[in-house]
Amino acid sequence: MSVFNNVHLRDHEAVVFGCDRAAGLRAIIAIHNTSRGAALGGCRMWAYESEEQALTDVLRLSRAMTYKSALAELPLGGGKAVIIADPRRDKTETLLRAMGRFIDSLGGHYITAEDSGTGVQDLKVMARETKHVAGIADRQDADGNWHSADPSPATAYGVLVGIKASVQEHLGRGDLEGMRIAIQGLGHVGWCLAHHLRAAGARLWVTDILPETRERAAAELDARVVEPEAIYTQAVDVFAPCALGAVLNDQTIAQLQARVVAGSANNQLADDHHGEMLWRRGILYAPDYVINAGGVIDLAHELGGYDPSQARSHIARIADTLIEIYRRAHRTGSPTNRVADDIAEERFQLRRSVAAA
Repeated sequence: MSVFNNVHLRDHEAVVFGCDRAAGLRAIIAIHNTSRGAALGGCRMWAYESEEQALTDVLRLSRAMTYKSALAELPLGGGKAVIIADPRRDKTETLLRAMGRFIDSLGGHYITAEDSGTGVQDLKVMARETKHVAGIADRQDADGNWHSADPSPATAYGVLVGIKASVQEHLGRGDLEGMRIAIQGLGHVGWCLAHHLRAAGARLWVTDILPETRERAAAELDARVVEPEAIYTQAVDVFAPCALGAVLNDQTIAQLQARVVAGSANNQLADDHHGEMLWRRGILYAPDYVINAGGVIDLAHELGGYDPSQARSHIARIADTLIEIYRRAHRTGSPTNRVADDIAEERFQLRRSVAAA
């Protein structure tokens, strides 16, 4: 595996490999950009098919975190961590504590949080070895109810806000009553989003890799359940990818009947040019790192002293950011993913220029 030949390395500041054979730890931390502040990003645990696949994933994810924080107007940079292991089989306290020590060795340049394959309890174990962990303190929501620091509900709320803004902009609908929405993936975020959408009157088409989750969705959400490979072809208004990335590619984009793509998954485009493909087909794409920023916004507010009302108001501004992107895209004729990148780069390059001065 050649790190420096990886096309996604781009302008990363640091890529660090961690290994603790006794603990069974093989991990990578990528820090993309810290011009706005310390790099915040989740720790993913996944049974990657190869180390090269893991490297590509962490590089793409860390870059997206830089852009996500910039467009969310947070004083944070972008980073990400991956543990190469099966979260169902390989997760142990010893491994998690070794990961905590690895994170701590970076001296606060990287702050971790939960991601696919890790949860709040796992982060609490890592926190025994490092203070550079976010999303582990219980908190009150805007209604005064206490809940876990799991950022998934905040992410789901931000996606709901983003779907409403996208539907208003592209379909001219001020509500979701009767809207047909397909959700790909019913993990923590997808499940919470599905409940929000159902409460808003949407009709749901759903899928998940786990049969028991599909069955539960049919029973609890009155959703139409389809097999994973069939979700792209459904005659719906909105397609919401809420699983893993790279699901929008040459084959799947050609199958889409939805007019809006807006979901929580990271790195939904297999390649940047797939944003152009969606644009040419007249499908409005909500750039993933914009619409799914609710979780990182929530975590950032925790780092600064948590006020639930302020956090929720900040998350609601995702709609304004998306509208800014959509309208610039229409003015310039550029696809929404490129416009989002341009706006994000303007923001963190400005911060870098101010710091240098």
